[in-house]
Amino acid sequence: MIRAEFLIDRDGRIHGFHIRGHAGLAESGEDVLCAFVSSAAYMTANTITEVLGVPAQATAEDGDMKVTVAEKDLETCRTVLAGLKLHLLATEEQYPDNIKVMITEV
Repeated sequence: MIRAEFLIDRDGRIHGFHIRGHAGLAESGEDVLCAFVSSAAYMTANTITEVLGVPAQATAEDGDMKVTVAEKDLETCRTVLAGLKLHLLATEEQYPDNIKVMITEV
């Protein structure tokens, strides 16, 4: 199962996300749901770091991606992070056995 965790403060601001795991719909490298989620996560990370120019902490390795932004950059990244969260929540509705979206207060 893919687990997508969003790190949110008491004011509802998203500080980042951590996505890990595999959907299990097909073999590794051929799973369209894994590819779908990975593509959305990479687009979000690249938009934050390359398009917006925010020096986020980002790591990606073997089905595990984590992106966090500093307090001073939360407003700049708010829209793109909220978009990923909505996108993955909608995906969870379609594939409840394969992806779980969680909210963690930081």
